[in-house]
Formats: sequence, structure tokens, C-alpha cells
Amino acid sequence: MERRRIIFATGNEGKMKEVRMILADTGLEPVSMKEAGIETEIAEDGKTFEENAIIKARTIMEMTGEIVIADDSGLEVDYLNGEPGVYSARYLGEDTPYTVKNKHMIELLKDVSEEERSARFVSVIACVFPDGETITARGTIEGRIAYEEQGGNGFGYDPIFYVPEFGMTTAQLPPERKNEVSHRGKALRLMKEKLKERGI
Repeated sequence: MERRRIIFATGNEGKMKEVRMILADTGLEPVSMKEAGIETEIAEDGKTFEENAIIKARTIMEMTGEIVIADDSGLEVDYLNGEPGVYSARYLGEDTPYTVKNKHMIELLKDVSEEERSARFVSVIACVFPDGETITARGTIEGRIAYEEQGGNGFGYDPIFYVPEFGMTTAQLPPERKNEVSHRGKALRLMKEKLKERGI
């Protein structure tokens, strides 16, 4: 059976790996913007993860006329009033390496107690169809900000996101396990169910 192409509006190879693993058992073939030959800058000026995910998916759907999925995800740190939140990727500047962002985050929380280090990863997946119909799915994972970077798996803030129930950061989890429990994994599986309901 031929798999149906679905564009995932990202240039992030780490995300594409996760998406391909989770959608491997469907009739969908996720392709990145690069693989689809799309080069464009998308102004993510939404105030919520939902708004940004929809902006990304709708922009690419309007350019291609195909089904497009996009996600917007980020880290909410309770001690920092939910920051960096929707600005997670742009925190301290878009081109700033995550090693610098992670060190800065650890520094901000250096005198903060274990209880006050609570944080969560949030992911919202939006799917926009050629007829304009839009559906979204949200996933979260609760954890704490670690005292130092640990683990070589994952990307972004994974090395400083400690999950007490696993006793390790999300960057220390094996990729298959991470996909089972991660915010993006949860949101993607929810989206997979919603697409199945629509016979896609």
C-alpha cells in the first residue's frame, strides 16, 4: 500500500526522527519542509503553543495544498512564571546554542529548592487540511530542572529536564522510551488517533 505523504513543517532533524518513529505504523509518510523542497521563514507570532502550531501548518498548507502537520513546543518553568514557554527556541536568541541556554537556566535556578524547580515540556501538534479544517492535539510531561546537563540523547532542553519517576533526564532516556513518554510523543499519538478517525 502506498503511504500518503504528509508534510511536517519543521527543519529540525531531531523532531523528524521522533515523528517518523511514531508514525511508522500508519499509512502516512512524513516529509520535512526540506524534503518537500520548501524554503520559507514563518513568523511565529502567536501567544500560545496552539496559535503558533496552527500558523506554521496553515502557512505551509497554503503554499502546497497538501495536508500539513506542525508542532510548537517548549519548556515552562514554574519558578520563572512559565518562561521560556512559547519563546523556548528563541530564548537568549535563535542562534544561541542550547548548551548556553541550558547553562543559563541552571544558573537562574542555582539557589532554588528541589520543590520549586518544577517544570514541564508542552507540545501542541496542529494538522491543517487542504479544505482549511484544523485539528490540534496537546501533550505534556512533568519534571524538574536538573542541577547540571546530563545525557547525550535528545536535543534542546532535554539534558536539563529531569523526570523524577525515571530518575534521569529526557536526554538519558533511550529514544524509544522517550517517544513513549515525551510531550511530543503524547501529542503525536493523540493526533495519530484523530487522523485515524478521519480515515487518514
